[in-house]
Amino acid sequence: MQQYVNLKINNVPVRAAKGVSVLDAAISNAICIPHLCHIPGLSDIGACRLCIVENIEDGRAKITASCTLLVQEGMVVFSDTDRVTKLRRNIAELLVAQAPNSKAIQDIAVRCGVTEVRYPFRNGDCILCGRCVRFCNEQARANALGFIGRGKDRHVDHPPGSLSAYCKNCNACIQFCPMSVTPCGGPMKKGEERLCGQCESQLSMTKDLPGVCVWCELGKSFQCSRYLAV
Repeated sequence: MQQYVNLKINNVPVRAAKGVSVLDAAISNAICIPHLCHIPGLSDIGACRLCIVENIEDGRAKITASCTLLVQEGMVVFSDTDRVTKLRRNIAELLVAQAPNSKAIQDIAVRCGVTEVRYPFRNGDCILCGRCVRFCNEQARANALGFIGRGKDRHVDHPPGSLSAYCKNCNACIQFCPMSVTPCGGPMKKGEERLCGQCESQLSMTKDLPGVCVWCELGKSFQCSRYLAV
């Protein structure tokens, strides 16, 4: 028999199945916690850090990724405090600086309230979110992709000892990659990178409902969990 726990997210009472993540519990209750590397049904690794929340334990607040934080009875979590919002905005700013030619990243930046980019644009083609790797290994069961190297040399490639022939050509790695959809105005040339911000109007409904999912379009480009769950 399925067991349930009761918790509070942003002071909203939530009843969730035991064993699910705080992120999934929030999404199921129309509470918006921005996220990127999470895909329902796949393991979570907390790579992008966008879904950070404050978990209150013994009167102390601990910042952690909500996708890897499992719900517990009596848990108290906040996803929209000033501290969390500021940290999340900085993470989104770093992501858009790394990959401005991703509509998913541009949308996330707008959703997190980024209005300027203070970091040098790198125009990279990967943010190491691991969506492609996890889908390939866990869903397609091809094991044709993996993380190679460490630090600045870390990248996604065919794992040592693996053959590219293992690939099933399902193209799911492309479908779930945040880089697969370019900004509406087309790819930005080197030296012309910028924060798009053209979809800011999508957030007009959130001003009076902070933290509430309003079914904005800022998620379709990377298949937000709310849309995948429908």
